[in-house]
Amino acid sequence: MKTPRTELIMGDITTLEVEAIVNAANRSLLGGGGVDGAIHRAAGPALLEECKGLDGCETGQSKITRGYQLKAKYIIHTVGPVWHGGSQNEDKLLASCYRSSLELAREKKIKTIAFPGISTGVYGFPRGLAAVIAVNEAQRFLRDNKFPEKVIFISFDEDNFETYRKLLKE
Repeated sequence: MKTPRTELIMGDITTLEVEAIVNAANRSLLGGGGVDGAIHRAAGPALLEECKGLDGCETGQSKITRGYQLKAKYIIHTVGPVWHGGSQNEDKLLASCYRSSLELAREKKIKTIAFPGISTGVYGFPRGLAAVIAVNEAQRFLRDNKFPEKVIFISFDEDNFETYRKLLKE
């Protein structure tokens, strides 16, 4: 699924040939499970060393590192909220993850950026709601900014892919 400035693909974010990938990180930025662990493993040990110097990251915020052994030049690490039923501003925090990541991409003049489903794994954010927030924030940002030139949503499974496909068609 493709529009002029957004694209949806199914695959493994660690293998993408884009300028930046987004890591659904934990607050320590020192690696973890899911996407975070996969990115740290694929990027190699130098990523952990750089992350140690970043002093973590607050929920809803983002920090940037080099991509090391990845095809991506940069990794934008963002800390999504843990889902607590929606009563703790989880939706606003997740929207902030997308905005802060896109702002870093704009500042660095990054042309292509790929996002996984932030907070939808062990953090338990409902996938459908997370996809709506992701697409809305990306489209709003792209309307007002030249960079990034393209936002890619990447899904690792068919169900999530289908959710994004429907949203991007609307």
